[in-house]
Amino acid sequence: MNNRRTLEVVVLSDTHLGTYGCRSKELIQYLRSIHPETLILNGDIIDIWQFNKRLWSRSHTVVIKEIISLLSAGTHVFYITGNHDEMIRRYTGFKTDTFAIVNKLVWTLSNGQKAWIFHGDVFDIMMEHSKWLTRMGAVGYDILIYINSFANMVSKWLGKGHISFSAKVKDKVKSAVKYINKFENIVAETGAKNGFDYVICGHIHKPEISKMSTENGEITYLNSGDWIENLTALEFDGKDWNIYHYKDNPGMHEVSAEMIVFPSYQEIFASLKKEIITF
Repeated sequence: MNNRRTLEVVVLSDTHLGTYGCRSKELIQYLRSIHPETLILNGDIIDIWQFNKRLWSRSHTVVIKEIISLLSAGTHVFYITGNHDEMIRRYTGFKTDTFAIVNKLVWTLSNGQKAWIFHGDVFDIMMEHSKWLTRMGAVGYDILIYINSFANMVSKWLGKGHISFSAKVKDKVKSAVKYINKFENIVAETGAKNGFDYVICGHIHKPEISKMSTENGEITYLNSGDWIENLTALEFDGKDWNIYHYKDNPGMHEVSAEMIVFPSYQEIFASLKKEIITF
């Protein structure tokens, strides 16, 4: 764990392992750069809705291995279930000394302030009343990621910059959803009403840290974003919360994500077996 940044808490969400859009190689680089006391996986980590075994490459397995490596090095890991990995909710309550599966988490930080952490789909009216429509949107978004990837190959060949059709479309769709159900306001209002200092979500793929005024007082709303388009995480260093942006950290690009050399599956599972025994 040498040369890693030591952090009190890291919150990751919406990595969508098992799908085409997952940026697993960049995520591996990030996980290898940190040593958090607590890692909170805040939903939609493995995308069971859109899961395709043909898209589950070694890099996706290595992501799991890196999380287990953090566990074996002393990091406490909480897996909070989301809507895309809702099947895991049947295992809610499972825990060891350093790992737990939960639906939500109340966490007291070293500064004494309390955070209420959950994925966020429970507040999404689209999820509650029109799950079939949400699933259809997920399929459409995945197709758009394919189109976006091809467009970027052409753009790169022409010497142009990065094109993000999927982010623009997703923002428009999510903005409409947010406008209808006032997602962030409802979340902040509920958190303030229950006396929390922070409320932390994922789900809408929009990284955010903002102080919000509600009828029950001020609260800080945080969203960890995603690892499809934004490549973001929330980090707490013991004093302040910050949004980590992979794209804004040039040091991570010194070794291209495409140049990562992955071990064979036999080596991965041998390493996993050893690390699982240690914790």
